Amino acid sequence: MSEERTPSRSNGPRRKRTFQRRKVCRFCADKQASIDYKDPRTLRSFISERGKIVPRRISGNCAKHQREITEAIKRARNIALLPIASAHVMP
Repeated sequence: MSEERTPSRSNGPRRKRTFQRRKVCRFCADKQASIDYKDPRTLRSFISERGKIVPRRISGNCAKHQREITEAIKRARNIALLPIASAHVMP
């Protein structure tokens, strides 16, 4: 029996992955911080400049708080406290 080796995806040398520190949920760490749809200043840090909601893996939130943030952002957009999308230019 001959063992088949699968070719590696990249032809270059393997790079060591540097250790990246796990992001900590801001709301789990600070129990006083609250998620409120009426506070657009807090919610703006979880929206990209294009108006999209920042994903959990980038923001560092836990799943529970990410769901709450998403719901709060959608409520704030509904009553026009936050923009739905970034301003675009009409041709």
